[in-house]
Amino acid sequence: MPDYTDPDHQELIDTINSEMPFGRFKGTKLIDLPEPYLVWFKNEGFPSGKLGTRLAVMYEIKRNGLEPMLRPALVTTKGR
Repeated sequence: MPDYTDPDHQELIDTINSEMPFGRFKGTKLIDLPEPYLVWFKNEGFPSGKLGTRLAVMYEIKRNGLEPMLRPALVTTKGR
């Protein structure tokens, strides 16, 4: 059984539950970003820092078809 207290697991959970802080998809959870938007970032360059790392991870998740496996880890927000 996986150790969900492992910081790597927590970072993945935090990544899929993070929201886009700017642009057309501001407020959208990273896991809900359209794949073409992530491909655009891949081609143009991901932002620096934690957001860029998280967008790159989401790009790889979607590119490899892993999104359905991670959806159960989404935290739902009341009213959304």
